[in-house]
Amino acid sequence: MKKTLTTKDYFLFGLIILLVVLLLLSMNQVDRQWLKLTRMESTLAEQSKDVSAIRGLVSKLQQKLSKATLATQTPTSNTVKVADNEVDQVPSVFKHDYEATKKKDYALGGWFVNSFSNTIQTITPLVSTSGYASEVQARVLESLLSMNSDTLKYEGLLAKNWQISEDGLTITFQLRDSIVFSDGEPFDSSDVVFTFNFIMNEKIKAPSLRAYYSQIESVVANGKYEVVFKYKEPYFKALAFAGGMSILAEHFYAPYLDDPEKFNQSKGLLIGTGPYRLIDPKNWTSDQDGIELIRNNRYWGPVTPSFDRVSWRIIQNDSARLTTFRNGDIDLYGDAQPIDFDKLKDDKQLNEISDPFDYVAAASTYSYIGWNQELNKKPTRFADKRVRQAMTWLIDKQKIADDIFLGYRKPAVSPFGEGGPQHDSSLKPRGQNIEKGKALLKEAGYEDRDGDGVIEDAEGKPFEFKLIYFGNRETTKRMVLLLKDMYARAGIKLIPVPSEWPVMLEHLDKKDFEAITLAWGGAIESDLYQIFHSAQIKEGDNRTAYKSEELDALIVKARATVDEKKRMKLWQQAEKILYEDLPYTFLTRRGELGFASKRVKGQRMTKLGLTTGGGDNYIPKALQKHAN
Repeated sequence: MKKTLTTKDYFLFGLIILLVVLLLLSMNQVDRQWLKLTRMESTLAEQSKDVSAIRGLVSKLQQKLSKATLATQTPTSNTVKVADNEVDQVPSVFKHDYEATKKKDYALGGWFVNSFSNTIQTITPLVSTSGYASEVQARVLESLLSMNSDTLKYEGLLAKNWQISEDGLTITFQLRDSIVFSDGEPFDSSDVVFTFNFIMNEKIKAPSLRAYYSQIESVVANGKYEVVFKYKEPYFKALAFAGGMSILAEHFYAPYLDDPEKFNQSKGLLIGTGPYRLIDPKNWTSDQDGIELIRNNRYWGPVTPSFDRVSWRIIQNDSARLTTFRNGDIDLYGDAQPIDFDKLKDDKQLNEISDPFDYVAAASTYSYIGWNQELNKKPTRFADKRVRQAMTWLIDKQKIADDIFLGYRKPAVSPFGEGGPQHDSSLKPRGQNIEKGKALLKEAGYEDRDGDGVIEDAEGKPFEFKLIYFGNRETTKRMVLLLKDMYARAGIKLIPVPSEWPVMLEHLDKKDFEAITLAWGGAIESDLYQIFHSAQIKEGDNRTAYKSEELDALIVKARATVDEKKRMKLWQQAEKILYEDLPYTFLTRRGELGFASKRVKGQRMTKLGLTTGGGDNYIPKALQKHAN
């Protein structure tokens, strides 16, 4: 006999479901409260350190009262930590920041909000390879020296002075003695020594950096505030690499030496001496909506960081990013596509809220197609130099620059900027020459053997290849389609393979591709070792397995040549080899296009690009948003 459910039964079932829902909500609330409690405990722990430090300082100040006035010992402002009569003592690296504080509308506060077009897998130093991650790290980590964006000369940052020995092999840095990391722990020479040793540890996933620092024989502390770098042999970028090394906190990162793989797989281990910091320096993850940094209230510089917070939102679609910028929800619409920039620069509404920028920095980016010469431990068709040369002759670079990038780019010759001293001015961008390309392919064994318009190898296999490219960028899609058409005219089938950024990185790491189109950021003076020296095929950035004994020797010799004129001649010889061997087809050299919000003041063009969200930028009180 079946038992029918009564109203009372339904009521009981409903009551049980309600209790379960309330229990789940309660558990969720407890989790939130627990998270808040954890953060509060962390904050209280940091404040406890500060209280102890303050007590120590008070004790010292009391001892010095008889020797100096109180005014010379304590800052008079939360904004500028030096008195007006001490302006000459402001380190040159902070001059622009200090000058900004004297503007009538200067104010502390507000959020500076930027955006990234891709998710970031990790922002942990050394293991991260993304330019986006580097942008975040630059706000948190600092180096011994900083390059002046106007003069391109080095200035002291964590180091106040430095000396270079006559033979160029020894660089001695004197460190500032009043700097702490964002958690309150003091910075000194041991952190510099630790950073170098950490990078050079084979168990740490930093092969690219190890290649650059392999020239250094030792880094030794000479007391708490002096550190000595000794090079094995002369290196033209000795000061740049020693002074530009981002310093890691020994007390924070040293525990990971016991479990290097935990460090290598981490997503958000980031702490430094810089003006901003992560809210939680250990637990940022890539599944979050973006990245948010808060002001480092322990920052040692003479000027308090102007923004309360600096954040980046993940907006993968260009149209969505533009709409977000128009709405005032982000402060920078950078990396604009030429077709968009060309239309938007005369947009009245956009001009009311922003300023357009179109510039080519001293170190401009170049795009390329990389031809992989070895796949699955076997030579590819691109291992033949004649094929690489042909693939380059078949491309009309000027058409790409004009039709896809509307003249905002120029054909590229090599990794060296055409206006720089490394470039041999006799080398010009190759124009399209289809007949020459076909002749080279025939010489290499590829021709149309059956009259179907497609060229085949000696075994009758058609010449077709896959080109991996970043699929979220409309201009890149259009460029690849144009390349496909150009190659089709010579009987070659290009198969476009659009990919997400993490997938592209995986292909690069595994060297699992036939051809790939990407871009490299430029440098004031480029070092070819990491990208083109054969020693960097296994773990470095020589992802195309390119080998040239002649180029290897020139790179090594150029790196060890301190005399600039002699070094430039060597670089120009190296450039000629790349111009002939073409491990890459160098496509275009680009500037930067975009729009910067007018509410952020102090933005200016420099030789290194646009200063936006930097130390000399600020938001007037009336224009501040997202305030706490």
